[in-house]
Amino acid sequence: MNPKQAASEATRKVASEIPGYTYGTSEAARSPVSLADLELLKRTVNFTDEDQRYLHIAGEVIADQTEDVVKKWRSVIAANPHLAQYSLSLEGKPDPHYSAESGLRFRQWILDTCFRRYDQDWLNYQQEIALRHTSVKKNQTDHVESAAYIPLRYVIAFTAIINDAIKPFLGAKGHSADEVERMHRAWCKSVQLQIALWSEPYTDSSIAPNEW
Repeated sequence: MNPKQAASEATRKVASEIPGYTYGTSEAARSPVSLADLELLKRTVNFTDEDQRYLHIAGEVIADQTEDVVKKWRSVIAANPHLAQYSLSLEGKPDPHYSAESGLRFRQWILDTCFRRYDQDWLNYQQEIALRHTSVKKNQTDHVESAAYIPLRYVIAFTAIINDAIKPFLGAKGHSADEVERMHRAWCKSVQLQIALWSEPYTDSSIAPNEW
């Protein structure tokens, strides 16, 4: 990465301090997926240089909308008790601390999806995100008592909401319908790629047994 790229990435933060955000540090998990395997996954979803360019454009469009995007996603979660339970206390009560800190990371994930290079640090953080959905690391980052894990079936199925709900935000800055479609297609490919990576620890019975 050249200095200009490094400076660009350094500024793509939703807050100066994001609790529990360990991207690019030794605290993040090490992905068992190789960079060669990542390239094959990118080819599988047909993630091209053009997609990378439009994903960057999408990031510029939604960089100041991340809070509203996350609120939209969370409104769907809140409306479905079978999903909401995974962010509530064991007594079924909201935890403002948990919601605020995980919300910042959720917003940062949007920027990382659009602006980060898909290199080893990015690949490692996909593993970290995945583990934080399983019983290995869920609740540890924010020191909360909540459901032990989020089932893989809901992680995969919620992709539909992640992808559908973001499209109106991509059209908020006056881009043409074709440009919005290209941004959205690039976003969907990246999310599909990440979901594939997040499924990795769930497939290892020594890590997350019976957490489908």
